[in-house]
Amino acid sequence: MEMLSQRLDDDVVFDILTRVPVKSLIRFRCVSKSWYSTISSSIFITAHLHRAKSSSANNNNNNNNNNGGYLLYSPFPEELNFSSYNKELCTVSYNSDRSLTHISRFRVPFPYDFMVSFCNGMLCLNSIKGRGNVIYLWNPSIRKFKKLLATPLTYPFHDVVVGLAYHAQNNDYKILRIVPYKVSRRCGSAVPAIEAEIYTLSTDLWRRVVISVESFCGSRPNIGCIDDIHESFCIFYSGALHSIACCRDYNFILSFDVDDERFREILLPPNYLDGVCGQVECLTVFKGSLALIVFGKTLPEGSDLCHLWVMKEYGVAESWTRKSLPIENVAQFFGCTVNGELLIEKFNHCNILSFEPESLSEEILRIPELGCMIYTADFVESLVLLDGVNISSQYENQQVGVFSKALMFLKSILKSH
Repeated sequence: MEMLSQRLDDDVVFDILTRVPVKSLIRFRCVSKSWYSTISSSIFITAHLHRAKSSSANNNNNNNNNNGGYLLYSPFPEELNFSSYNKELCTVSYNSDRSLTHISRFRVPFPYDFMVSFCNGMLCLNSIKGRGNVIYLWNPSIRKFKKLLATPLTYPFHDVVVGLAYHAQNNDYKILRIVPYKVSRRCGSAVPAIEAEIYTLSTDLWRRVVISVESFCGSRPNIGCIDDIHESFCIFYSGALHSIACCRDYNFILSFDVDDERFREILLPPNYLDGVCGQVECLTVFKGSLALIVFGKTLPEGSDLCHLWVMKEYGVAESWTRKSLPIENVAQFFGCTVNGELLIEKFNHCNILSFEPESLSEEILRIPELGCMIYTADFVESLVLLDGVNISSQYENQQVGVFSKALMFLKSILKSH
């Protein structure tokens, strides 16, 4: 190894290691102190992530059958018991021909209730037990997770809105947590202000913030107190987290810019709920644009409807366009694929369906009965959390043969040059 190291500059070794899969890098940290230091550094973790994302994008462009994104789901256990519920995480690629390709299967090392989102190889999961609220950041590829204890809820049965965002300017990650109280306004009665907190991974700290809304268009006065937030999780788009909020009888999109940490208002389509009852409203990303999907019943007929609203120009209310889709009996909406297909589950139906809004065709996806599921357009394995503080590990070091495998790998790289 010494002779080999003399032939390679540190920069060359660094570049070679950024091309190595995550599983091998974890083992290669045992080769030497210098390799351990290099692989565990934030600079290397970022460089490895950027190369992995670039390689993934190139592979998707070159493979026409593997560009539909990825599904991460927990299968419903065969025998219902809470000790095993949501204990496994499966990842499959959703191919352009609507077939699925298995990628990985992991054992989840902690209990959770909801998957929030996936970002740069890291999952955000939420667990609500009594008055407590526990959020987990988990990187299954390196078997490491971080447990975040948020402020206990003032009222134990209120929903919690959680969003994970990547702050590209600082190469950091932020979590937004909002607790809506859902208290009805009565004659002069005060409505408690909605609580909001921001967690920053680099500082490992929570900070309370005040939701002061700034309007994009300036057509309305300051909104003031927000009564409710619709979503249980936020949509990350264009550097901001988005959810549907309401103030009295006024609904709007509440956006949180992760760069300047300001809340802003984005107008929803005018009169978008006219003639609709029993509706479910969800924000999503449709073919690269922020979108709103509404499932409900028509008035007065009571027939099923689905309206897909797409904001062609971000933040411009006049750019909303509507498409009506003939979808019935929708029980759950999981999101839109990069190709624009809607992922849904219907009432009295045990399978996940993909719906193509142009051809109006449906396809059953061969996924077993779900505990929960999220969709992500990008899936990469990364070293995120490897250099973090207060990180728990489920990884067992296996040093047998690590040195020889690293040596063989470097030799193969040299021969290829």
